[in-house]
Amino acid sequence: MTHRIALIPGDGIGQEVTPVGVRCLEALARRPGLDFAFTEFPYSCEYYAEHGAMMPDDGIERLRPHDAILLGAVGYPGVPDHVSLWGLLLPIRREFQQYVNLRPVRLLRGLTSALRDRGPEDINYLVVRENNEGEYSEIGGRLYDGLPEAMAVQATVITRKGSERILEYAFRLAQSRARKRLAYATKSNGIKHTMPFWDEQVAAMAPNWPDVQVDGYHVDILAANFVTHPDWFDVVVGTNLFGDILSDLGPATAGGIGVAPSANINPAPDMPSMFEPVHGSAPDIAGQDTANPIAMIWTVVMMLEDLGEQEAADDLMGALETVTGEGRVLTRDLGGEAGTREFADRVLAELKG
Repeated sequence: MTHRIALIPGDGIGQEVTPVGVRCLEALARRPGLDFAFTEFPYSCEYYAEHGAMMPDDGIERLRPHDAILLGAVGYPGVPDHVSLWGLLLPIRREFQQYVNLRPVRLLRGLTSALRDRGPEDINYLVVRENNEGEYSEIGGRLYDGLPEAMAVQATVITRKGSERILEYAFRLAQSRARKRLAYATKSNGIKHTMPFWDEQVAAMAPNWPDVQVDGYHVDILAANFVTHPDWFDVVVGTNLFGDILSDLGPATAGGIGVAPSANINPAPDMPSMFEPVHGSAPDIAGQDTANPIAMIWTVVMMLEDLGEQEAADDLMGALETVTGEGRVLTRDLGGEAGTREFADRVLAELKG
């Protein structure tokens, strides 16, 4: 089967790690019955500098025919972050209704946690982030700029539909796992309207999943427990902003954001999902062959799973974790000396074996 993959390498180290992902897919495509057709798109801050937009007016429509989107990173000095985000990532997530942002938090074999005396058996959970509404709405504005009375208002939007679909995804995910536990983030003691509404949606859905243990946490103590008690967690769900923060904090305890993958998922088959490592464009190390490609390789694993290629996903993840478990070839952020290409070569050698 041929899967059509849209490639958006983007900016900075995205240009270095995306080819690693492609190499992994090309290696897997040597197997009978599996193939990939790649189309690369130049959407990036460099594109913005030349054209005044992160992508052309029909950029979304050019992506639509593909089965998945593999994105490297977006952002570069000189282009404000809100311009690059609202010009590329958020339109893709919203136009394709990628309402699930899924981020695994797992300490791979051979890596060292920033938390004392914690091993792979202690850090293994999933953060499910609502990806289309919440705190990242466009509703709001500014008044009286430049005056003492200057003000900015940003509205949080939480809908019943949006809550139900992300919670159903999280409950279903929790039910599929051995521990069957779901933690949800809230702040209903301080945010008067939206957070109690969110809590009510959780309470309304929980009886539909009687075998799933549900635990609610105010987001501040939840963040603290990610550090002090990571072994408590199995599946964690939160609104857009809370999920965003928590899903960066979690990987920081498991080797850093250089090993953190993510998926922007529309569970329906009629629109593509988008897969991207979490590390950002890191312009300070771009072009130096020092970027850690683990997050991209793991992101490709998630893409393969979403495409229904579970055997290929398992083999690639196995090769990756064999290499980290050996501990001989690691990038500098993990205490080793390997460059991006050397680490990728080692994973691919293991994958071939």
